[in-house]
Parts: sequence; structure tokens; C-alpha cells
Amino acid sequence: MTGRQMAQEMAEQPARLQALLRRSDEIGERVRELGPQPLQGITIVARGSSDHAATYGRYLLEPATGRPVSLAAPSLHTLYRIRVDYRGQLVVGVSQSGRTPEIVTTLGLLREAGGCALAITNDPTSELAKAAGAVIELGAGDEQAVPATKTVTAQLAAFAILAQSLGRVPFSRDQLASLPEWVDEVIEDPGPAAVAAETLVGAPNLIVVARGFLYGAALEAALKIKETCSLLADGYSSADLLHGPIAAVTRGFPVVALSAPGPAHEDVVELVSELRSRGASVLTISPDRDADMPFPEGIPEALTPIVAVVRAQQLAHALALRLGYDPDSPQGLSKVTAT
Repeated sequence: MTGRQMAQEMAEQPARLQALLRRSDEIGERVRELGPQPLQGITIVARGSSDHAATYGRYLLEPATGRPVSLAAPSLHTLYRIRVDYRGQLVVGVSQSGRTPEIVTTLGLLREAGGCALAITNDPTSELAKAAGAVIELGAGDEQAVPATKTVTAQLAAFAILAQSLGRVPFSRDQLASLPEWVDEVIEDPGPAAVAAETLVGAPNLIVVARGFLYGAALEAALKIKETCSLLADGYSSADLLHGPIAAVTRGFPVVALSAPGPAHEDVVELVSELRSRGASVLTISPDRDADMPFPEGIPEALTPIVAVVRAQQLAHALALRLGYDPDSPQGLSKVTAT
């Protein structure tokens, strides 16, 4: 039990992101050549961590394109064999390995139904890449630890590049280029996550909350804790939590809250206050100086999920080791899920 592989892959993230971002112009040209004219909408096909990256992508792509963006329900196509007209749709299949059968099959079916198929994958020779008309190669290098880390942040960055290539985004090219520096600053400061992990020892379950751009990061944070710590963790939108599930948050219940300056900030701050008034034990991930797990100030809200996810990786890694688990090889899990 070392967790060395996961730690090493986490540490690679600044360099891997920098290499990917250097290809932004090339990727943008490829996407614009592929995209339908006129673009009617975007459908994203993904599972697991890739689905959380897709949730983030939806928040970027819908305002960038002014077109509806949806997350596909693969079972409708692979099990129920529905027939839908996807002409005018950019269909984006997302899979780190490019070998998840359901995602490969669904992307192929949506392409046959008229969609323009784009793959986001770490393997440009994979089945998913072959099923697509164009590929965004993540270039994250081999990932050996079962919990995805560097491929997740690369997927998130790929969606930022994709959105930038299709329309207006709430960050500049220079700010996107600064992303590896911000991630490196977090990587070089693992202490806050280690301290936060100590407070979670003995917890039977927890929830992770956020809203807006950070919602996908909350889902991914919860998954990383589940995978590495055998701990039941759920991700929630702060708005959804208020619609009933908050009743389960009793005294001492652990909550991790993600926030950043922007339209969603006040909602999360108010929720944290409410949770603390109920006696919940709340840990915060934000650029606030008094946050339990801070990340750098000055990052545009739309890019904060990439940095916040790295904080969540550190928390999951530290907690797993503290609980006596090997985060590299969680029991009962494999790198590729054959659905």
C-alpha cells in the first residue's frame, strides 16, 4: 500500500495540461472543420469521470454556442434501440481509454443517425477514435492507477478548448494558458488536503456540494472519495440538496463544499451557513483565504473546476492512505469498465 502511482500521475498534471493547451489552435481548426453547419446542438456521450467532465463541458458549451447541449442516455440507444435524427448535432464521445463498449457503440449509432462525431480520448488509436470523424487526443500519457486523475483534468481542459473554438467563453486565451501554473501551485501544497483528511477519519459517508461550473467538480470529488476510500460519498448541486436531501444532514455529518467568485458563489455560501447551523462538519475548497483547502485567487470561475478537482484528488489520496487503503488499486475496480 503506497499510493505512489496515483501521486505520480497527479504530479504530472501541470506538464500534461501545458502540452495539451499548446495544441489549442490545431484542435480548434479540427473541430471547426468537423462541426455541422449550421450547428443545431451538441450531445455528449460519457460515463463515470468522463461524464463529470461532460457536465462541466455542458456549462461551457451551451453559452459559447447559443445552442442546446445535452448529455446522452446511452441505454436508450444500446438497449432500447431508439431512432433519433441527429442531423445538425455535434456528438462528442468522451472516454479516457476509448475502449468502453457502450460509449463506442453509442457514438457510432449517433453518427449513423446524422451526427458529426468527435472523440475526446487519451488513445487516438482506440475504438472510440475509430468511431469518430475527428479526435481530440488528450496526450496525458499512460495512466496506471485505477482512479483517473491526469486524464480527468485533461478532459476538462479539452472541453475548455472545444468551447473556445466554437464561441465566446468567460476566460481569455492567456488565462487558459495560465492553468498549468495554477494547478502546479496546488500540487506543490498538499498540506491542506492532508489536514482535511484527518477530520474525515471515521466518517461512514459524506456529501460534496457545489453549483454552476463547479457542479461537475463536486460529482468528480465524490467519485474519487468513493473509489479510493470505500466511503459512500455523493455529489450534489447546492440547489438540489435544498430540495429534500438536506434533511439527512444531521449534527456532525461531513460535507465538502466547492465555491468560487461568480453567480453561484452566494448560493453555496448561504448553504454552508445553513449546514453549519444544523451542526454539519463542513470543509471548504475555494480561493477564500480561510478555506480549508484553498486554491489560487484570480482564476476565472469557468476554469476553477480544473483546479478544484486537483484539490479533491489530494483529499481522496490522503484519506485513503490514512484509512489504510491503497488508492492505486481500489478493491473490486479495474481501469476500464466493460458496460
